[in-house]
Amino acid sequence: MTVAVPGMDLASLVADATAAGLTVATAESLTAGLLAATLVEVPGASGMLNGGVIAYQNEVKVRALGVSAELLAERGAVDAQVACAMALGACHVVGARVGLSTTGVAGPEPHQGKAVGHVFIGVAIDGEVQAYEYHFGGDRTMIRQQAVDEALALLQQVVAAAREQKL
Repeated sequence: MTVAVPGMDLASLVADATAAGLTVATAESLTAGLLAATLVEVPGASGMLNGGVIAYQNEVKVRALGVSAELLAERGAVDAQVACAMALGACHVVGARVGLSTTGVAGPEPHQGKAVGHVFIGVAIDGEVQAYEYHFGGDRTMIRQQAVDEALALLQQVVAAAREQKL
């Protein structure tokens, strides 16, 4: 069963990423593996997805992804800098050019002073990284799905830029 992402052809995204020579890693807290699972629903995803880390707890962010414990203590897990560190850490751990990270609050209660629906997605490519901030609505399932959809949309932008550079 392929998960439908509104307005996106996941098979084309996977094929385009593979053709562009992009390898992808995920570092998922908020989405707990849903992003990687969505990508692997597409036959041929092994051509671009190297792997991922589910780092739901901060200790895993530190040990597996190399996120600074001091950063987590100072800023909390729901933070742009943390999302960036997670994306870079994922690239390093699995040897990928592109890293996607998700961190945020799915609810039902606020967490560490952050409102339900407050999400950061980190995108790293070839050592450069940027984080994007979102405020999603809905229940836990809806917030997590919106984060996956946005992460895939960001990946689509990275893939399009990589394909343009190859031309």
